[in-house]
Parts: sequence; C-alpha cells; structure tokens
Amino acid sequence: MPLYPDRLADNLNQGLQGFYLVFGDEPQQQMECLRMIREYAARQGFDERQSLSVDSSFNWNSLVEASQTLSLFSSRQFIELELPTGKPGAEGAKVLQGLAQAPSADVLIVLYGGRIGKDVQNTKWFKSVEQHGAYIPCYPLEGQQLHRWINTRLQDTGIQPFPELVRLLGDYCEGNLLAARQEIDKLALIYPEGKLSLEQAESAIVDQSRFTVFQLVDVLLAGDAQRAVKMLYRLETEGVEPAIVLWALVREWQTLKNLQHALSQGKSLQSLWNQHRIWRNRQTLYQKALQRLNHQQLDSMADKLAHFDQAIKQSVVPRPFVELCHLCLMFIPMPLDNLALDYM
Repeated sequence: MPLYPDRLADNLNQGLQGFYLVFGDEPQQQMECLRMIREYAARQGFDERQSLSVDSSFNWNSLVEASQTLSLFSSRQFIELELPTGKPGAEGAKVLQGLAQAPSADVLIVLYGGRIGKDVQNTKWFKSVEQHGAYIPCYPLEGQQLHRWINTRLQDTGIQPFPELVRLLGDYCEGNLLAARQEIDKLALIYPEGKLSLEQAESAIVDQSRFTVFQLVDVLLAGDAQRAVKMLYRLETEGVEPAIVLWALVREWQTLKNLQHALSQGKSLQSLWNQHRIWRNRQTLYQKALQRLNHQQLDSMADKLAHFDQAIKQSVVPRPFVELCHLCLMFIPMPLDNLALDYM
C-alpha cells in the first residue's frame, strides 16, 4: 500500500526501510519527503550520500558499484537515484530488481521522479523494490487534505492557525504548495510573535493558486461549479491556450457519452472501467456525473462544443474563456443549453 507523505514521519520512527520510491507531480511534498528521509538516515549512520540521475547516457553499472563501494568515512551507503519518467528501461529494471532481491541493511536507496501511473506500479521491478521498501506518492492536495497540510505548516513555523486563515491560504495557494510554503514563511517573518488577524493575512498573502486542465475536468465531473470557475479563471491568467481546455472538455464529454450509451445497452459500470482506462480514484467522479447528466443534456453539450470548436478555429471568438465557462457549467449542469453564444 502507498505510504502517504503525512504518514512518513511515523513510518521512519519505526525504522528505516531499504528502499523508498518518492514519485509525483507535487514538488513541495516531494522535497519535504526527501529531506525527512535524509535527516533520519543521517541519524542512523548514513552520513554520506551519493546522488545519481538517469538520462539517455546513464550507465546502470554505476548504481551497482555505488551500492557495493563503502566509503573510508562511512560504513553505510545512502544513494539517491533520480528517475524522471519512472521508467528505467529493460536494463535498469533488471538492475533494480536484482538490488531489491538482495537488500543490505547498510545500503539505503531512494528513487524519485515525476508522477507515475499503474503501468509503472505494476512492473516486476517496482513491485520487487516496494516489497522491501515504501512507495510515497506526492500528488496535489485538495480540500481537507490541503487544509490539514497548511494547518500543520503554520504550527511548525510558530503561527497560531485559525480556520479562516487556513481557508484563505488554501484558496490562494491551491495547486501550488511551493507558494503556500513561501506565503507561510513570509507570514512568520512579518508576524514573528505568531499572532495575526484575517485582515492582516489578506493584506500580505498573494493569490498564487495553480491548476491544470486535468484538475478542472475532475472538478466538473464532481459537479463543483464554484471551484470550476475559479480554476478556469486561473488557467486564463496563466496563459493556457483555450484549445487545450476545449480538448479536455471534449474528451470528458466523449467518455461520458460512451459510458451512458453502454449503460443504456445493459452493460455494468464495473465492466466499463477497464475498457475506458478509468482508474479507481476517478470512478466515483464519473458515477456522479452520470447521475446528474441525461441523454438530452449530453447531446446539447455536443452541439455547443462543436460550435465553439469551429468558431475558435476560425479565430472569431473575442473572449474564449467566457464561452469556455459557459461550456464548463453545462457539466454541472446549469440551464444554459438554450443560451446562444454569439461569436460575431
């Protein structure tokens, strides 16, 4: 089972494992996890660290040699291996699997990189390494998880948290924990006594929330109109191309339409998840959307999406994100299907 970042400290206190797999697209959590492992490992005698990075010219023998070479100043080896894609290739997979099958109490190996999918997690090398270690996924935090993270960081810096302050930081820094960390550190410098009012916080904190189109579609599937509008506004301010947002909306509409049609043919949702490559963590989102949206609403969305697609290709949309907001709200759904979008 995955070991989530907020449980890492407790796990380390129970003793170091031979391997740690720290992967994900949330850099602040990943940095915190790596720092925590380094600090704990140093206290256990792993006071010399080797850092390797896998690229097209990487020699996997260097990892084997590093794991077998003891320093004159340290009897325990701590090796960090950056694996950006999470895919070591055939040679790397063989080396990692071999190291996992012969673990040493004096060698600690930490692999880290970007987000990985089930295709990586189901490989033999990954399962072998995880069997003698821990997989720590570092993904963007939302809702109560984000608020708990902020609350803990405020306490760590000596600031007395209160619900309104936690929500404010969550709204301003959602999707961007690096910015949240910076804002909390800034508050600690401005108010070293640790006490401040909501008004003082509002004047000091800068809105640095950051989102992706993938987060946007998940919020639309969940039916959260307010968060969807906020995310869309942030995507616009970050300069995301309207065509990319449209592509994401069309893709989700197509998936919903296919699921709805299959259900009308008597098929079960359980049989459709694998067919449409919908992982377990997103299945509830699709179930909610299918419960809200009927055939007529999806057909109406198809017309609007096609109309907008044609208009944007002809560059006749003066404010594309206004129309994209209209299209997003149809996923909620809101009664907008009869509202014409005049691009001329």
